[in-house]
Amino acid sequence: MIVVYDVGVDHVYKVNKYLKRYLLWIQNSVFEGEIRESTLERLIVGLSGLIDKTDRVLIYKLKTDSYIERIKLGTIDQDIHNVI
Repeated sequence: MIVVYDVGVDHVYKVNKYLKRYLLWIQNSVFEGEIRESTLERLIVGLSGLIDKTDRVLIYKLKTDSYIERIKLGTIDQDIHNVI
């Protein structure tokens, strides 16, 4: 799954810290990783409590590995060999 967000300055730290509990922080407002459906439900409920109506969070559920191709340009600081 991939989660991207665009939230107000007052919510950035809280959203980032919350998502780090579940997913790998790739860059600025981008997280990725694999989680179970029940964990996703908890993640959604938790995020809903941290944002307001002007914030945006997009969650991309990738249903199968056979359609995923990851193309990386530049440098990524974190070890992501076991993610997507």
